[in-house]
Amino acid sequence: MASTNGETDQVLVEEKSSVRIFTLNRTKQLNALSAAMVSRLLELFLACAEDSSVKLIIVKGKGRAFCAGGDVAAVVHDIKQGNGKSGADYFRKEFTMNYVIATYSKPQVSILNGIVMGGGAGVSIHGRFRIATENSLFAMPETALGLFPDIGASYFLSRLPGFFGEYVGLTGSRLDGAEMLACGLATHFVQSNKLQMLEEALIKANSSDPSVISSVIREFSEIPNLKKNSAYHRLNIINKCFSRRTIEDIIVALEREAAEKKDDWITSTIQSLKKASPTSLKISLRSIREGRLQGINKCLVREFRMVCHVVRGEISKDFVEGCRAILFDKDRNPKWQPSKIESVSEEMVDHYFSKVNEDGWEDLKLPVGANLPSYVIAKL
Repeated sequence: MASTNGETDQVLVEEKSSVRIFTLNRTKQLNALSAAMVSRLLELFLACAEDSSVKLIIVKGKGRAFCAGGDVAAVVHDIKQGNGKSGADYFRKEFTMNYVIATYSKPQVSILNGIVMGGGAGVSIHGRFRIATENSLFAMPETALGLFPDIGASYFLSRLPGFFGEYVGLTGSRLDGAEMLACGLATHFVQSNKLQMLEEALIKANSSDPSVISSVIREFSEIPNLKKNSAYHRLNIINKCFSRRTIEDIIVALEREAAEKKDDWITSTIQSLKKASPTSLKISLRSIREGRLQGINKCLVREFRMVCHVVRGEISKDFVEGCRAILFDKDRNPKWQPSKIESVSEEMVDHYFSKVNEDGWEDLKLPVGANLPSYVIAKL
């Protein structure tokens, strides 16, 4: 199954008895998912689903990142060339891959030894086992880019304890491996120097039984201590403020907390919200709230509608502007339009959740798997 052409070298494949190991291999770009990588991963997952000799999939990243996200630079390039449709097609394939992973009939172990952002979460968090290490760094930074937490994030963020998902999704806050484990984004924590032994033990186990895989991982895992200044220690404040109905109400609640007690964490949280795209904040909050009541399929179909409106730029061109400020010019000074949260009306937000009524802009149609395991059926 080793590949010969250059594009598939971006995903390395190893066959170790009944285990397939997929390694994301675009190290200079921190393994950001190119269109070729998304196509290749989708092809590999579908092929292994049909192959009865494959019992387990391991996904990892080469270098210091697992995966720093989707290759949004390429999408923005398409938009600027007047080809938003091509950008939307990238997301269509990526969301289909996210769905295949979320409804996969065989266990997946994702080794998150490094940066996990945006699209990197889509390749891993929907899988059964997610292993964090002391090197893990998780974030959904989309609101700072004029986008919103996509790749099915409205499904998994809305299921974190309390309103921690709203906090993580709206602020783009960075979490370490201990925090990932505490909030449930990771299922296990293993020190990076034990990963090679863990991999060998999983291969030796030769099993597709989740309880067997879980017990193998447990032999190498530990419960790390949360840092003293961890956001997870502030879950009470997060629940109190991020449970509010609107972005404006959330900021007011945080400002009230800041007035009552001096806490740098509260101040930086307010600053993160005020720096983000107002349009992104509003559509992200509604998306996560709707995700609380929807299965993974409905979340992805809705998020695809939203992303189509983002790339079309009818209401706001914040995605192109955010990528300019953060990724291209790196001046970190985006000029959002609208620039104020109160200028983003309910009607504008509604627009992002509506079907695109134009030829060539169909809704996302997801594959239907016949042999979905019971824990997946519960997600639908």
